Amino acid sequence: MADRTDPRITRTAQALAQAIMELASQQPVSQITVADLADRTDPRITRTAQALAQAIMELASQQPVSQITVADLADRAGVTRATFYNHYSCPLELLIEVLYADLERGRRREEARRADARYSAAQMLRLSTGDVADHVERFMAVYQHALHDPADDGAYEALVRHFTDYSLAFISRCTHPDLPDANHEVIAQFVAHGFAGAIKAWLSDNSMTKTDLVEAAVACAPVWWT
Repeated sequence: MADRTDPRITRTAQALAQAIMELASQQPVSQITVADLADRTDPRITRTAQALAQAIMELASQQPVSQITVADLADRAGVTRATFYNHYSCPLELLIEVLYADLERGRRREEARRADARYSAAQMLRLSTGDVADHVERFMAVYQHALHDPADDGAYEALVRHFTDYSLAFISRCTHPDLPDANHEVIAQFVAHGFAGAIKAWLSDNSMTKTDLVEAAVACAPVWWT
């Protein structure tokens, strides 16, 4: 089989594998983003990753991701289907990776604010909520398609997973006396699904603004979150 593989694809796979191994030795794999990999890999591989990311966002902004074919995606990105399958199993997997990478950038901004120690807990809550709202606004067309097509639940499932991981991390360092003495996973899921539901409500109502979302989310946050 190896004799039939395009050497360029083999080199791409080897370079990505090496980059992942290096990054995984420094941080959890779940926190590794496309941008991180791009920084560690050959410029040609970076161009491929960027082309695929741009292609999936353009196509997913025009139609539900469940209707995007690998052929369409590869053609838009200027790569072969073999190259796509060398990295991803389906367009949804690529889309989720791109969305996650953007959410992770927001999380890193929050970590920088926390390290700066200039913001109160209430300010941190409002800023981090605003970061998520900004993310959804950037990818509004993608989430709108997902909202109206049950086959595209993957985008919202990715949001829930991100919020769950975020909530678990927050709870693990929370020292507030009112933090419930209950299963942390259940608490995190409750918070995550509630916030994702609030985002769906925002996207479903044209009269609701981003400010409305942020204000409502902040108002509903449990006391121990601040």
